Amino acid sequence: MFELFIARRYLRAKRKQVVISLISVISVIGVAAGVMALVITLAISSGFRSTLQRDLLSLTAEVSIESRAEGVGIEGWEQTAAKLTALPHVKNALPSLYEPALVNGPVRSAEAVIKGISVDPGMPLPDALVHLKTGSVDPLRDNHEGPPGVILGIRLAETIGAVVNKPVDILIPEGEITPFGPRPTKRRVLVAGIFESGYYDADRNFAFASLRATQKMFGLDDVVNRIELKLDDVNAAPEVARAAEAVIGTELSAAPWQEQNRPIFDALNTEKKVFAITISMIQLVAALNILITLTMMVMEKHRDIAILMSMGARAAQVRGIFVYEGVLIGALGTSIGLALGYTLCLLANRYRWLPLDEQVYAIPYVPFDPRWTDGLWIAAAAMLVSVVATLYPARSATRIAPVEALRYE
Repeated sequence: MFELFIARRYLRAKRKQVVISLISVISVIGVAAGVMALVITLAISSGFRSTLQRDLLSLTAEVSIESRAEGVGIEGWEQTAAKLTALPHVKNALPSLYEPALVNGPVRSAEAVIKGISVDPGMPLPDALVHLKTGSVDPLRDNHEGPPGVILGIRLAETIGAVVNKPVDILIPEGEITPFGPRPTKRRVLVAGIFESGYYDADRNFAFASLRATQKMFGLDDVVNRIELKLDDVNAAPEVARAAEAVIGTELSAAPWQEQNRPIFDALNTEKKVFAITISMIQLVAALNILITLTMMVMEKHRDIAILMSMGARAAQVRGIFVYEGVLIGALGTSIGLALGYTLCLLANRYRWLPLDEQVYAIPYVPFDPRWTDGLWIAAAAMLVSVVATLYPARSATRIAPVEALRYE
């Protein structure tokens, strides 16, 4: 096309256009910087969300069934679990027993939550226990006369100085009821293994034991305080929770994983929006550079425009020349920004360039999860801003009067 041909020629540097060409390069750099910054920012936000989601679901479940009354367990859980298993998207309905305790190791003591899980043959294990850091799950299944086995989180084990195949003591605050009130009791257990989920709070505060051993340690009958539903689609959790409410009755409640961790994910969503709006200001600066470049070019090329118009070029064609210039600047900057942004994200995530304090951020490094859908709307937004910046200079170019421009030539 004739308009595109001229637009490309105008963007090439000549002796009298060094300043204009320099501003054009700056405009390309501005667009590229804005696109790259947006890609990296959204990748970090998505990375935090996906990493936390993966780590949390490796220890818990997509939907949790609990009693509405405080401190009341779920009796007759087998029948309830059988009904829940028949719901769409539900793969398993697993009984769980969460109880607080104090774990006393060789070095020091630390508070922890003992989670009793079913380890019967054929029952799925939490993802965090499938590949242990050290040790094995088999001691949890043994029915020998010795102390029951437990699997500790790696940070919990480091804190108390626990090692695999060595015993530790679990202090239960209200383990025995006496005429004078509850009295703490101590149970000796064997460290069967150590897991690492990647989520600091869980690795610091969780320990797993078999359901029967946990019930025995805390002096409970065949009762659980949570039924956890594992799904074939994590995004179907709200739908399954609503369906479960009709099955479990009014005494129990169903909560999807999004609701259980709502404060964390709401904060991440808010940060993502704020960062996107803030970083988008770079695109506005790039748009101003494009506006200045094309305005200066219209002033520089007014004689050329007058000649084109006197030779029969239509106003729409003249406008098209400068619109194409803005599109070329935007397309080049967007391509460079996308290439740099996705490359840096992939390298930073693979080699873990940005470490974090696990005690503050719960994960050991900044995760990057660049998504192609984000790249689409970022590219579309950058091109839209670039085109909008061309409208005023393009309109100004059509107002040049050929006779006045060529009078003294």
